[in-house]
Amino acid sequence: MRVLLSTYGSRGDVEPLVGLAVRLRELGAEVRVCAPPDDDLAHRLAGVGVPLLPFGRSARALTAAAPQPSAANLPRRAAELIASQFDAVIAAAEGCDAVVATGMVPAVAGARSVAEKLGIRYVHATFQPLTLPSPHHPPLAYPGRPFPPDVTDNRVLWDLDAQSTDALFGEALNTNRASIGLPPVDNVRDYVIGEQPWLATDPILDPWQETPDLDVVHTGAWILPDERPLPDELVAFLEAGEPPVYVGFGSMPMRASEDIAQPAIEAVRAQGRRALVSRGWADLTLIDDQDDCFAVGEVNHQALFGRVAAVVHHGGAGTTTAARAGAPQVVVPRAADQPYWAGRVADLGIGTAHGGPTPTTESLSAALKTTLTPETRARATALAGTIRTDGATVAARLLLDALTREKPPMVA
Repeated sequence: MRVLLSTYGSRGDVEPLVGLAVRLRELGAEVRVCAPPDDDLAHRLAGVGVPLLPFGRSARALTAAAPQPSAANLPRRAAELIASQFDAVIAAAEGCDAVVATGMVPAVAGARSVAEKLGIRYVHATFQPLTLPSPHHPPLAYPGRPFPPDVTDNRVLWDLDAQSTDALFGEALNTNRASIGLPPVDNVRDYVIGEQPWLATDPILDPWQETPDLDVVHTGAWILPDERPLPDELVAFLEAGEPPVYVGFGSMPMRASEDIAQPAIEAVRAQGRRALVSRGWADLTLIDDQDDCFAVGEVNHQALFGRVAAVVHHGGAGTTTAARAGAPQVVVPRAADQPYWAGRVADLGIGTAHGGPTPTTESLSAALKTTLTPETRARATALAGTIRTDGATVAARLLLDALTREKPPMVA
């Protein structure tokens, strides 16, 4: 069996695919990945021996590019992405039995179109629930296309979401579909989601409420055990004092006017703690040369988060799921699904949701004071033991079992 995993996004979109790729390969499948041409993504995939077939612009460069996404420029960006996706995925999917697609809507729509053209199985997977229509929650609004403030009925909001998706991406998708002989799609969102989407999140952190309109398969989060050792310099810092507070915003860029490192470090110090700052795509740096702070690049979060006092982060699904290490969290949500994960952390009592994307020393210090309590630590530790680690195996077996049923046995 050959499987293509396709995404366009940041490290948070690629890391789960690493877990799924490894489990598929262990079950005998050949796996390849289509993703943006960013060095950190290529390095991560190379580390587990999975080939990367790059396409499109650098995801890091795109997230930092000016102007930021808006209703005016999203269709043009989508057209560029879909065109590059068609070219890359058509070549990558030749000889494959299935495509599993995640990430941005236009890229996933392109991947499904290729699977349709080749006549192979398609599965859409998402790492958060807010793109799956449900009467139990509202959709995410696209940049420049806010929902009417007086509309609160979730079903109406999902109808508006479908209209926005068509307006932003429909023309670009159908132009490219026509180029390979496919008919137009009249509901891009539902086309992307497909008949039976996978929700690759932990059922404790993210319980899915069943809806009669959508058959969702809740696989569990796709986590790959990380055996990489921590750098010697980092270990020395960890062992030189009490557990520090980790501060990192992953693949989120920062505007030049934003200085999150300054208030973050000052807030950590206000609690009498040391600070461990992750550079990330924002290139966070230390604010002085005092020895109570240390800066790191790419490291093994699974090994690290079990050795810190708390984790201050942006609320990406992957970092939130790192709650399995037992560290309490402060979530400073900046965009997309991050406010949702901040709310889940607060609801579960394993940390604090910061009120807004731009922390001050005072606001972050208050959040840390609430989070750095024995009670919050105890709840985080208790929850850690309930988080499933078999999601990637569940998904790999589901896919290969389905393909085995569809593929007739070879006749000698």
